[in-house]
Amino acid sequence: MNISKDQILQFLKDTGQSGKADQAAAELPDQVDTDQHAGLLSKFGIDPKELLGQFGNLF
Repeated sequence: MNISKDQILQFLKDTGQSGKADQAAAELPDQVDTDQHAGLLSKFGIDPKELLGQFGNLF
């Protein structure tokens, strides 16, 4: 599933991880595929399943 980078950045900020959000802003593509970019998401401490649970109802 694709999630916009902005939503992921907001998720990080909302969970008190502003430093990771800044780094993610520089490294993530504009549209993040949770399957294709799972390794990159894990680098920022994001579990794709948790992210989908957070945003899955928006799609």
